[in-house]
Amino acid sequence: QCAERAGQLAVSLVLTDAGRNTVALSRTYSADAAQARVLAHRMADDIVKAATGREGFASSRLVLVGNRTGRKELYVCDGDGYNLTQLTQDRAISLYPRWGANNSAITYTSYLRGYPAAFRIEVATGRRDMLAGFAGLNASPVLSPDGRSCALILSREGNPELYVQTPPGGPATRITRTPNAAESSPTWSPDGSRIAYVSDVSGKPQIYVVSRAGGAPQRITSRGIENVAPSWGPDGRIAYASRLGGRFQICVLDLAHGGVDVVTPDDADYEDPSWARNGRHLACTRTSAHRSSIVLIDTVTREQLTLVSGSGDWYSPD
Repeated sequence: QCAERAGQLAVSLVLTDAGRNTVALSRTYSADAAQARVLAHRMADDIVKAATGREGFASSRLVLVGNRTGRKELYVCDGDGYNLTQLTQDRAISLYPRWGANNSAITYTSYLRGYPAAFRIEVATGRRDMLAGFAGLNASPVLSPDGRSCALILSREGNPELYVQTPPGGPATRITRTPNAAESSPTWSPDGSRIAYVSDVSGKPQIYVVSRAGGAPQRITSRGIENVAPSWGPDGRIAYASRLGGRFQICVLDLAHGGVDVVTPDDADYEDPSWARNGRHLACTRTSAHRSSIVLIDTVTREQLTLVSGSGDWYSPD
């Protein structure tokens, strides 16, 4: 039940388990009428949590790259694609955005100063600080789950290698040592103990896992000509883009059992997967006829929903 008075919404929600004839959720909500969509998302998440025990993601927000101004800038929007807002005004190439641990800041790579440097930007204020600006490549910064460290790719000692800064922006410790190869695209395990990344040390890009403290990496992909852009999900599975039959498709690897599922159809190129917090849905880039959009994939039913499209191309959702 919903009522509005003097610009305020009052909503009573009752969720009944019909099979057991029990009330799974009973709650009253209030919000400003202008925040009706926010309230609906919050209620949807509470319903999903009560009914399934899993976290909902209706209240999530996306950060993504768009070029509708003629430059690749960062944008943010609601998890359903609404309220698209431009975040950066760099007038330069922006790449690889990732939310920080408390979702108040975003790390990314920008050519703002004429070369690829790693930055962190506060969403509410737009305040930005540089995490790494060494000569050469400073790319793909991503904060650890606790926010105390940052994994990133640096070429300050030659070829691109994986490093970890503790704290973010602080001293960088080199993790990989592949003098004749290049590393890219780090992603943290849910507990922050390991990092998955891409390396072409075998001749073609493949995905490896290494301890955050360094040591011998483990290759975890073999199928597909190229395997790139890993995203480590909340339930421990890793999504990535794999070139299969001439197209990039999104695959999901179960590290515990070794199984791999292809969750996208062979009708376009699908890249840059990013897990929703429920561990079931993925946002990714879909490219067809040279146009790129952001879609949501249900990894169980394989259903798709377009989130952001048109007015330019859209990439790299997180």
